[in-house]
Amino acid sequence: MEMIIEKSKTLHEVQEAFHSLFPFLKLEFYKGEHLQAVGSAKQDTLESHLSIADVQQNNEEGSLSIQGTMSVAALEQVFQETFGLSVQVFRKSGNTWLQTTTSDSWTLNEQNQKALEKHQVIKEDSVDAMDLQDLE
Repeated sequence: MEMIIEKSKTLHEVQEAFHSLFPFLKLEFYKGEHLQAVGSAKQDTLESHLSIADVQQNNEEGSLSIQGTMSVAALEQVFQETFGLSVQVFRKSGNTWLQTTTSDSWTLNEQNQKALEKHQVIKEDSVDAMDLQDLE
């Protein structure tokens, strides 16, 4: 998928475009750059209503090709180096969103698949619990 990065877009618009590709992953934007396999502090999270121009460390615009075979680290690096945007990828785990710091080498597809599997297990467990309640 080609994602267009324009200064007039909000962070939310970029987040939504990414989330539509990978429904069990999300992007969060941060004030500063982070090292690979290192998390970003919650207090450094940027609000999603801000525009790219408001937070960008350079003035670059353009398209970003996002492929499922791309690693999390590669995606985060492209956002930083090409567009001056600090991002972290998060993976859904139950009702929690986890920064993928220890699994930055995984591909976006692998991250999304892992979260999907976790979601299916939780869903099956809750259905089993409901079935047990019906028997009581």
